[in-house]
Amino acid sequence: MTIKASLDPQNVVLSSWSPNATNPCNDSFEGIACNELGQVVNISLQGKGLAGTIPPEIGQLKSLSGLYLHFNELHGVVPKEIANLSELSDLYLNVNNLSGEIPPEIGSMSNLQVLQLCYNKLSGSIPTQIGSLKKLSVLALQYNQISGAIPASLGELALLTRLDVSFNHLFGSIPVKLANPPLLEVLDVQNNTLSGNVPPAFKRLNEGFQYENNPGLCGVGFSSLKICTASDSANPNKPEPFGPGSNGLASRDIPESANFKPNCTRAHCSSHSKNSQIAVIFGVIVIVSLVVSGLFAFSWYRRRKQKIGSAFDSSDSRLSTDQVKEVNRKSASPLISLEYSNGWDPLGKSQSGSSFSQEVFETFVFNLDDVESATQHFSDVNLLSKSSFSSIYRGILRDGSSAAIKCISQTSCKSDEVEFLKGLKLLTSLKHENLLRFRGFCCSKGRGECFLIYEFVPNGSLLQYLDVKDKGKALDWPIRISIIKGIATGIGYLHVSKGNKPALVHQNISAEKVLIDQWYNPLLSDSGLHNLLADDIVFSTLKSSAAMGYLAPEYTTTGRFTDKSDVYAFGVIILQLLSGKCRITQLTRQGAESCRFEDFIDASLEGNFSESEAAKLGKIALLCTHEYPNHRPSIETVIQQLNDTIYRS
Repeated sequence: MTIKASLDPQNVVLSSWSPNATNPCNDSFEGIACNELGQVVNISLQGKGLAGTIPPEIGQLKSLSGLYLHFNELHGVVPKEIANLSELSDLYLNVNNLSGEIPPEIGSMSNLQVLQLCYNKLSGSIPTQIGSLKKLSVLALQYNQISGAIPASLGELALLTRLDVSFNHLFGSIPVKLANPPLLEVLDVQNNTLSGNVPPAFKRLNEGFQYENNPGLCGVGFSSLKICTASDSANPNKPEPFGPGSNGLASRDIPESANFKPNCTRAHCSSHSKNSQIAVIFGVIVIVSLVVSGLFAFSWYRRRKQKIGSAFDSSDSRLSTDQVKEVNRKSASPLISLEYSNGWDPLGKSQSGSSFSQEVFETFVFNLDDVESATQHFSDVNLLSKSSFSSIYRGILRDGSSAAIKCISQTSCKSDEVEFLKGLKLLTSLKHENLLRFRGFCCSKGRGECFLIYEFVPNGSLLQYLDVKDKGKALDWPIRISIIKGIATGIGYLHVSKGNKPALVHQNISAEKVLIDQWYNPLLSDSGLHNLLADDIVFSTLKSSAAMGYLAPEYTTTGRFTDKSDVYAFGVIILQLLSGKCRITQLTRQGAESCRFEDFIDASLEGNFSESEAAKLGKIALLCTHEYPNHRPSIETVIQQLNDTIYRS
C-alpha cells in the first residue's frame, strides 16, 4: 500500500490495489504477478500514467525479478534501496521524469540483465560500479543529462550486447576496453562532447557504432571522422578526460608555467614582468577593438537585412503563429521585433530544383498569403488543437474547400534541409482512400515555420467514439467492422513499396490518429510525418501513445520501429473497437482468448453483433499484439484473414 500511495498518489490508476484485499496474488491487483510461494515476482505498470515517485519500500520485495515502470510520468530520484532487489533481472524505468544521480549501489545487483534508464532527466556521472554487473546485456542511458567520462569498467561486461549513452553531456575519450565485450552489437555515443582517437577495434561493429556529433573525435577508418593530429592527444586507453596530475583541468588547456631564470636579479625580473604586462594589455585592447567592430558590422548588417526583407520579401517576413497576434495588437508593422532564422530556407532555389519537379511545386506548394487567408490570420476561433511542437487550424482555401493546417516550427523540423525535403517529397507521394489526403505545404523562411495542409475531416478521431456514455452515439457493429478493415488496408498501403512511394512504417498508430469522415471511413493521419521532424520531437509524440498501450514491447529494447510494431498498434485498436474502451485490460484480453463476449464486447451494442465475427476478430487482435514480433502476422496476412472471415462490409 505504501508503494501504491507513492506511485499513484491520486489513486486514479491502481484502484484495484485495495487495502481490504487479503492477498495481492489472487489476480485482483493490476500489474502484479506472483510465484507459487505467494511472493511478488513481477510488477508490470508500463504506460499507465503513473505520476508519483518510486518509494524506497520497493526494495523490500526481495523476490522481485521484473520491475516495469516505463512510459509513465514518474518524478523524483531512483532510490538506492532498489539495489536490495538481488533477484531483479529486468529494470525498466525509462521514459519518465526521473532526476538526480544513478545510485552506485545498483552495481551490487548481480542478476540484473537489462537496465533501462533512458529518456529521463538523470544527471551526475555513470557509476563505475555498473561494470560489476556480469549478467548485464542491455544498458540504455540515452537522452539524459549525464556528464563525466564513460567508465572503462563497462568493457568488462562480457554479456553486453547494447550500450547506448547518446544525447548526454559525456566528455573525454571512448575507452578502448568498450570493444572487448564479444557479444556487443550496438555502441551509441552520439551527441556528446567526446574527444580523442577512436580505437580501430570499433570498426567491427559496422553500423552498430554510432558516434556522430562529437566534434572532438578523430580516427582512421571511420568515414565521417577527421584524421587525428598532434593536438588530438587524448589517450584512447583512458576513459578519464583528464591527464594525470591535471587536477581536473584538461591537459591541453593548462597554461605552461612562466620560464623565469632562477638567477635573475630583482630589477631584471621586474622589467621582464612589466614588459609582459604591457604586451598583455595591448593584446586585450586589440581584441576588444575587433569585437566592437564586429558587433557594429553585424548590427549594420541586420538593420540592412531587415530593410531588404521589408522591401523585397514581405510575403515571407512575418512572425510565427505564436507571435503574430501579440504584434498585431501592439504595432501596425509586423517587422518591429522580427528575428531572422538561421538561413532556414528548405524551398530555396538551390535546393528545390534537385528534389522536386516543377509539376510537384505547382500541385502542392501554397504561399503564405493562402495560409493566412485560410485561417483568418491564425484566429483563435479556427484553432483546433495545440501541442508542444505544432498547432492545427481549420481553414477555408481559395477553392472553397475546408482544410486542416498544421503549423510546425523550424526548431521542431529536421535540421538537415535535404532530409527535410525528402520528407516533404514522401508526403506528396502518399495517395490512398484510407489515408488522410495531403493537399500541400508552405515553408516560410521569415517566420521559421512550415505549414502542412490536409483535407479537413468533420467527424473527428476514433478516440471520441470510445468510452461513450450515451449509448445512442456508440458505433454499431457493421461500422466497427468497416473501420477495422479500412485501417488495415491503409496500413497495408504504407507497408508496400509502389511506384515512387517507398515502403513506410507509420510508427505512431493510435485511435487519435485515425480520423472518421462523413461516411465513417477511417483515414490514417500523420503518415510519414516523422520524416519531417527532429528526433526528440518524434519521441515526444510517442509518449501519449505509449501510455495508451500502442507501443510494441520490443521498442523499449531496440529503439526501432518495424512493420510489426505497426501491426501491434493495430491489434490494440481492434480490441478498443470491440470493447468500446480506450484502456485495454488483462480481463479484455482474457475475454477475447476464451470467447467470453461479456468481457471484451462493448455492452452498448446490447447484443447486436455477430458472435462468430467477434470471436475471429478477437483472435486476430491477440495475434497482432503478441509479445514477440516474429509471432505477429504481417498486415497482408491480417487483411487476408479479415477478407476470409468477415462478410459484412
